[in-house]
Amino acid sequence: MALQIHLLDYGDIELETSFLVLGLECGRIRRVPVYGFLILGGKYPIVVDTGYRDNAIMESLGMRGLQFHDNLIQNQLARHGVKPGDVRYVVHTHLHIDHAGKDDIFPMNTTVVVNRREMECSVSGLMHPQYPKPDIQHLIERIHTRDAMRFLDLEITGAEEIIPGVWCEPANAHTEGSANVIVETADGLACICGDVIYDFNDQIVSDRWRVNDMEPRVTGNHAGSKRAEKGAIKKLLNTYRYLLPIHTPPAMIENGHVVARLGMSVPGPIVQTVPVPQWRPV
Repeated sequence: MALQIHLLDYGDIELETSFLVLGLECGRIRRVPVYGFLILGGKYPIVVDTGYRDNAIMESLGMRGLQFHDNLIQNQLARHGVKPGDVRYVVHTHLHIDHAGKDDIFPMNTTVVVNRREMECSVSGLMHPQYPKPDIQHLIERIHTRDAMRFLDLEITGAEEIIPGVWCEPANAHTEGSANVIVETADGLACICGDVIYDFNDQIVSDRWRVNDMEPRVTGNHAGSKRAEKGAIKKLLNTYRYLLPIHTPPAMIENGHVVARLGMSVPGPIVQTVPVPQWRPV
C-alpha cells in the first residue's frame, strides 16, 4: 500500500508578516495555519510535528494563538481513526514552540524522533523563548525513559530511515538541527520541510520583489545564514515532487517551479494551479 500524508489542522497563529518573509510589510499582522502531518499506509501511523501547547503560550513570542476544540491533536487524529496510542513515531522537523507542544499527549512507548543537534540547540538558549520550558522539559523526561526518544545524527549520516518509505535528511536551514521528512508516495517523493519555507507565494512564486531569476526570498526567522537558507530552498525545489511546509498548504513542484497547490492530503486533488512565468525574447 502506498504511503499517504494527511494534514492535521492545529489551528492558526497571528504574527507580523516580516517574521514570515524578511522585510516584507513590517508591522502588518497576518494569520497563518499551523499544520502537522499524519503518514498512513505503512506498518504504523507516524505523526510529524505536534503544534503548539495552547493559545496562551504563543503570547511569549508576541503572537496570538487561535486553537479551538476541533484543532486539538486527539480530535485531528480521530478524523482518520487514529488514537495517540496507535502512533509508533512522532517525528520532528524541529522543536520550536509551534512544532513540539503536544508531545506529552503521546504515551512513553511512542518514540519521539529528533535530530540530536536540534535537541542540543533547544537547551542552548540561542533562540529562547522559541523553545518553551514545558515542551523541552517533557523531552528531557523522554531522554531518560527507555525507547521514548530516538536521536538522529543527520549532519554525519546524511539520511536515516524511520520506516520503509520514510526517512529524514538534514534541512540545513531555519534552525541548526532542522530536519526534512521524506515520504515515498504513489506520485513521487514528498518532503515535509518544516519552516525552511514559510510562504510559497511571497518567497518563491511572486515576481513583485524579485530581481534575480529563480531567486527565493528568505524568512524573517532563521538561525543560520541567508545564503544557507536560499540554498536549502533551492534544493527542495529541485529535488521533490511535493513540498509540505507547516504554515502554508502543500505545493506540487515541476522543474523547480511551484505549479499547483493541494488540499488536506498528499497525493490528493489539486485545489489551485499556479502559472509558471514564461521567458519571452526582447
